[in-house]
This record gives sequence, C-alpha cells and structure tokens, in this order.
Amino acid sequence: MTRQETVLVASDLDRTLIYSSAALGLTMPDPQAPRLLCVEVHEGKPLSYMTETAAALLAGLAADPSAVFVPTTTRTRKQYQRIRFPGPPARYAICANGGQLLVDGVPDRDWRRAVAGRLAAECAPLEEVHQHLLAVSDPVWLRKARLAEDLFAYLVVERALVPDEWLKALTEWAGARGWTVSLQGRKIYAVPRPLTKSAAMREVARRTGAATTLAAGDSLLDADLLLAADRAWRPGHGELADAGWTAPTVTALNTAGVLAGEEIVREFVRAAGTPAA
Repeated sequence: MTRQETVLVASDLDRTLIYSSAALGLTMPDPQAPRLLCVEVHEGKPLSYMTETAAALLAGLAADPSAVFVPTTTRTRKQYQRIRFPGPPARYAICANGGQLLVDGVPDRDWRRAVAGRLAAECAPLEEVHQHLLAVSDPVWLRKARLAEDLFAYLVVERALVPDEWLKALTEWAGARGWTVSLQGRKIYAVPRPLTKSAAMREVARRTGAATTLAAGDSLLDADLLLAADRAWRPGHGELADAGWTAPTVTALNTAGVLAGEEIVREFVRAAGTPAA
C-alpha cells in the first residue's frame, strides 16, 4: 500500500489489547517479566495494563496520519471512557459491541437509531431475553445481572460453578431468538445477532475512506469483526483460540496473555507501515 492510503485499525480491548491482573499470563520468571503500564483505573485502583513496549507502539500508530485507530469493544461508553491509551485520543470508538459509535467522544445519534431499527426488525426484544436470564440463573453462582446501553444483557458469575449444560441450553434458547451467547472470563453476554462490531467498523471505514482494514480480537463476539477486516489477528487465548477458530485472512497467534497484546500491536504497526515507535 502507498503511504497516502488510509489504514483503519479496529481492535477489541479486553484480553486483546489490555489485560487485567488475572489475565496477564506472566508465566516467565519474575526478573524476565515485561514492564507494564496501567491504562485503566476503576474506583481508585489499577485495573488494566499493557506492556510499556505495546503502549509505545500504539502511541506511534495513533499518531500516524495515515492510520485510524478505532478502539472496538463490548464495553459500555462509561466503561470505555475509563481507559487512557497513550498517544492522541481516538477520534472514533465503537462501544456496546457496535451499538454505539463515538465521534470525538460523543455518541452518533443517527447510528444509534439505525441500530435500534435493525434490532427491532430482526431479533427478540431485550426484555424477553433479560427476563429469561433472571429466571434460569442460579443464585448459587450468579453475582450480578446487568443491562448495557439498553442493547444487550450480561451476567457476572462464579465461572467454576456454572454448569456447562446450562450454558449450552442458554446458547440454544438465545440462538432461536436471534441472539448470541459469549463467555468471557466471569461474564456471560447475551447479545442480539444483528448487533455487530463489523457493521460499525464498516461505517467508520466509509467515513474515513480507509482503503485497508486491520482487526484483532479474542472472543466469539469478535469473529464477525475479524472476518470483515482485510487482515486480522487473534491471540493464543480466549474463546476463539479454545475453539481452534481461524479463517484465511486471520492469523492465529501462539502467544497468550499480555505479551499477545504486544505482538498484536507490532503486527498492526507492521501492516499499517507506521514508522517504528
């Protein structure tokens, strides 16, 4: 590609670019562990990290005038806005699994209306799914039940206590109603099938005139994003890795944990042709 072409880089956040303490995967001897940068604080406590190397590379990518870095997450706007990436702020961000498109931090109302129209036409209503989740969840392992942006629902659970049969039954029930279920750490998401990160990525690519799209993600909810990109990467952990999922344009990395996040940013920088940070 020439340096005049715009490259869009849409990346999932949690367990792809940023990692909680529990997800760091630092298996090497302590003296060999990478230096970490905290990029998220919640209730006065550090919550999410990148390696310092990944942070420097990402800052260089975000400052490249030929690249458009688009944080792409299932997080709500409020949860996303806790993150402080190095480098200039991203002009575009995709939140709520594609349900919210932020432009300079402000939700795009036209996009939100278009999403609402698709959901109303193509899948069961949120209230039906939410009530089902409450009815079938066991208080023994359920810790919280939440709605996100009036778009989807999720449960916070004690993962070890959730029966695999229960999760399978929920997946089948939701699938028949046009919804997808995804297990990510201690959270079980129920998300409308038409609510996709890929649709929002395509909209940002249209607005920016991006000639090439790059993406990364680790979960079932990222699969559509990876398939929609010209090139994509997934780390060696997460739902997609556990399932052995890949595709012709998706590179399956062997690296897991926070070092996978660093490798993903290196691949972004290399593919975008960004000068080394």
